[in-house]
Amino acid sequence: MKRSLKEVAELVQARLVGDGAVAVSGISSIGSASTGDLVFVEDERCLRLALESPAAAVIAGEFATEETAAKPLLVCAQPRLAFARAAKALSAAAPAEPGVHASAVVHASARLGKDVNVEARVVIAEGAVIGDRTTLGAGSVIGAKASIGSDCQLYPNVTIYPGARLGDRVTVHAGAVLGSDGFGYVCDRATGRYEKFPQVGRLEIGDDVEIGANTTVDRGALDVTRIGRGTKLDNLVHIGHNCQLGENVVIAAQAGLSGSIVVESNVVLGGQVGIGEHARIEEGVMLGGQGGVLPHKVLRGKGVAFWGTPAKPVREYLKELAALAKLARKA
Repeated sequence: MKRSLKEVAELVQARLVGDGAVAVSGISSIGSASTGDLVFVEDERCLRLALESPAAAVIAGEFATEETAAKPLLVCAQPRLAFARAAKALSAAAPAEPGVHASAVVHASARLGKDVNVEARVVIAEGAVIGDRTTLGAGSVIGAKASIGSDCQLYPNVTIYPGARLGDRVTVHAGAVLGSDGFGYVCDRATGRYEKFPQVGRLEIGDDVEIGANTTVDRGALDVTRIGRGTKLDNLVHIGHNCQLGENVVIAAQAGLSGSIVVESNVVLGGQVGIGEHARIEEGVMLGGQGGVLPHKVLRGKGVAFWGTPAKPVREYLKELAALAKLARKA
């Protein structure tokens, strides 16, 4: 979508230096920029490269305030954030035409809001509620009495189990399964056989959450699994039953959380992290890729980075690695 720099500057709250009538139609890295593209720099050392590129304009930090250049600048405190917001505006596709595809199956008791788009082969079960301007991708299944808020985007083949509740502006990528049974069994000591423990709780997902492709989130066993506002889950993440995730949590691909884990707000979990049941990750903790947290353990320290299995503060972990390397050399 083509926009003038004046429009983009207002959108991202940047100060425009240069011709606001210049039009931009796309985004790019500096190295692959072409005419009409918008690029960004966070480092003053890269500014000259950006100005010499074919790009139409540059988003830059406050270091560019006094810069005089033939190429227009959008100057702001957080150029990467401004670039992300500009990218969203420039790449926005025309909204899908609302309506229900002829091959969709919608139960008579389901309630659809205004301007909902239901694509091919979608199934909406009894008592489900779909909010205004939400799109349900082809082949998706919405279970009985599930609730999806307004302005949500479900990509193809998403499954929402009965009773799950999604807030507003939730994005769910293809193949995700939300509200499935948790992994809970009871062993009969007399026979050695496992019998299923009831999985009759709920799943609640807050506003502005994004869930990656083929990610699974279990409902609570007897209580609620809850994903807080603004949390982002990458592809192939698993969240077990009864987990409580706070706001603005970020979890990278292939991470797995066992049951009844508490992850407080603003936590960052790297790829392939594994966390044992009933563990607690306190606010602001960062856990590096392939880090492991043992059951019932607590990680605390706002802004503290942990790594390894069992997870320890990075400095401590690196010291131990160095000590082991030293012992190995002696051996």
